[in-house]
Formats: sequence, structure tokens, C-alpha cells
Amino acid sequence: MKNFQLTSYDYYSSRRDMEVISQIVDALKKVLEEDKHATQPLFLKTSENLILNIARKVVLEKKKTFLIGITGESASGKTVFVDNTIKACVKDKKEGIYTVIRCDDYYKDTSKELKEAGSYEELFKTGFSFDTPDAIDLDLMKKHLLEIKSGNTITSPRYDFITCESFKDGDVKTPAKVVLTEGLYVLNNGLADLMDVKVYVFTPLEVIKERWYKRAATRGKTGAAADLQFRDVNKTAQEYIRPTYQIADAVINGLVSQEYIQQITDKIFNVLQDIEY
Repeated sequence: MKNFQLTSYDYYSSRRDMEVISQIVDALKKVLEEDKHATQPLFLKTSENLILNIARKVVLEKKKTFLIGITGESASGKTVFVDNTIKACVKDKKEGIYTVIRCDDYYKDTSKELKEAGSYEELFKTGFSFDTPDAIDLDLMKKHLLEIKSGNTITSPRYDFITCESFKDGDVKTPAKVVLTEGLYVLNNGLADLMDVKVYVFTPLEVIKERWYKRAATRGKTGAAADLQFRDVNKTAQEYIRPTYQIADAVINGLVSQEYIQQITDKIFNVLQDIEY
């Protein structure tokens, strides 16, 4: 009798899980179908099994951390997407819903090289690049992501984009249900295998260029220095970043307004929160 009861419980539990997964899949498909008909849709492409995989993880792995990796070229709109997704995450203001790990925080300290060169322009003339995976401590970033997934608190580094200094006393990051990690190389060098969902933000090059130059000026790079770095940005994107488009579970439109990002991500989170399971 005892064995039968266990088997019976497992059967009905499994059956209920499948019903909930089906409900989530249907609801998410409706959200994506609505988005498809927008003037500027948020989702440009999704993998065949994306919705089903999300639903399965939400239902069958309730207690596990859900890791979403967002990449794209420099100035494509990764940070804007993450920041507006966060606004959808925190509407109920509960603790432990999300944590953000940003690739930009993990740049290696190159303040000595900058001082020796005397300026960004002279530094770039030596062939130095801020836009290859070697410029970022991806090993430490991977270690921190694994720690977060294991339920441990970490302290991310803090990087100064003007002086190129890296400091160990960055932000404390606590374990959460959803971990959003964004940056140039979150789908490279072994990090991609950690992600439950891989997102690529696509933006036309002419828009990227305009955004990039505006941001570069705030980081002390103008004139010839900015021109030298942007040429490198474009070259390294071709080698390291654009190929990750092929492995993305979802390709996001980098031209979408912040308001629309919030609108769609809010609908998605409502689906995941409202269904009883």
C-alpha cells in the first residue's frame, strides 16, 4: 500500500506539473504573438523550444536559480534591456527576486598601462584593446556566477572607465531566483554553458556607432582616441560577439523603447507569477 501511495502521488504530481507547463506555454505564446504584430517587436527571433524550456524550469526546478545571459555588441542596448526587465521583476518589491552580474564590472586593471602611454590615443596605438575577452576577468566572473547559483553571496569588483582602475570593493550580490548577467562576452569562453536562457540584443551598426560615440565621450575618449577604439570595437565584434547570435535562444530588438520593454517583460513575469503551481 505504501509503495502504491508513493507511486500514485508521483503520478498525480507529474500530471499536475504537465498541466501547469502547458498553461504557461500557451500564455507565453499569446504574449509573443501580440509582440509579433507590434510596430517595433521586442522579439526578433526565438528558438523552437525556448518557451517550453522556460516553463519546465519554472515548474520543475522551482528552487533553482534561473540564469539569463544577455549579450550584444557594445552600445547595442544590453543594459537598457536589463534595467527595464528589472523594473518588471521588482513590482511586488519582494526580496530575492533578482540579482544582476555585469561584465563591465570585471574589466582588468589597466591603469598602469594607461599612465605609461600617457593618453588613450597613445595606448590604442600600441595595439591595446579593451574589446577582447582577454580584457575582462571572465574566470572570476564565472566563479562568481557559480557561487550565486550555489546560493552564496559574492562581492563583484568595481571598475572605473576613466582611470581604468579595478577595485575589489564593489557591490554585494546575493542569491536570487533570477540572475541577469549582461555584457560583451557572457555567451563566450565557457560562460554560455551556465545560462538557462541566452539572449542576443541586435541593433543596426549605424545606431550602435552613434550611441557608442556619445558614451565614449563620457568615459574620456574623444577625437582620434575614440576613432581608434571604435575601429577595434567593430573588428572584435565580428570575431567574438556576432557569432553568438547563432546560439541565442532569443534575439531582442535593440531599437525598442524602454516603455515597451517594460510592457512586454511585465506581461511575461505576470504569466509566471499568476499561474498556480
